[in-house]
Order: sequence, then C-alpha cells, then structure tokens
Amino acid sequence: MDAARRFGIAWVALSVSLAFHVTDEALTDFLSVYNPTVLAIRSRIPFSPLPTFTFGIWLGGLIFAVVALLALSTFAFRGARWMVPFAYFYGVMMFMNGMGHLGSSVYFLRFMPGVYSSPLLLAASIYLLICARRLRATFVQPAN
Repeated sequence: MDAARRFGIAWVALSVSLAFHVTDEALTDFLSVYNPTVLAIRSRIPFSPLPTFTFGIWLGGLIFAVVALLALSTFAFRGARWMVPFAYFYGVMMFMNGMGHLGSSVYFLRFMPGVYSSPLLLAASIYLLICARRLRATFVQPAN
C-alpha cells in the first residue's frame, strides 16, 4: 500500500474517531463539566477567550467540523502535499484532546465525559502522525 493511501486511511480513521468522541461527549454531558470550568477560568482571568456553549451550537459546530474533515479526505487519499501540515496539527490536537480526557479522569478519580473514546482518539492520532511523516518523506528528493 502506498503512502498516500495509508495517509488517507489514517485521516478518515481519525475523523471517524472524532465523530465517536463527539458522540461520547454528547451522551455523557460534556458541557456540564466544560461550561462551569470556563466560567471559573473567566472569574480568575477576565479576558480569557474561552467560550461557553449551548448544546445545539456545540454539537452543530462539531458535526460541521467532522463533516468538513471527512470532506478533506479526498485530498488526503491523493497525498496532497499541503495536507501534511494540517495532519500534524490535527493529529497533535486530537492527541492532546484524548490525553486531556484521560488525565482529567485520573486527576478527579472518576470517568470524565469523553474518556471512553479517548483511547481511540489517541491511537488514530498517532497513526495519522506516523502516516503524515511517511508521506512527507516521499516528497523529499534525494540529492544527486
């Protein structure tokens, strides 16, 4: 299997993992933890840019994001060079997201919303980062 195909599969795998993660968060009432946390941060740091959300806006925005990410898979399967930096960003952000849910669950000694799908996010993000690195290596021309 060539690097572009693996990259495309990895992109779709992370996007589908994100869809599962959004579902996990929605079913476990993520906003009941997120919104009070943001309000507490804002009370200490008044100019903090962190937003609070209503359920509909939050879920609609995430559904839109997942659909947009899946739409980009066409370019990932083609091995588009410009997708590699986006893949690094996407992979690192989703890795941090998964670690945040796992870390907060350990810290608070309870399963936090979104923790059930976090291992899937971690695995898929690592796979995307590996595939992005391999695809990037195919762009480098050896010196003659």
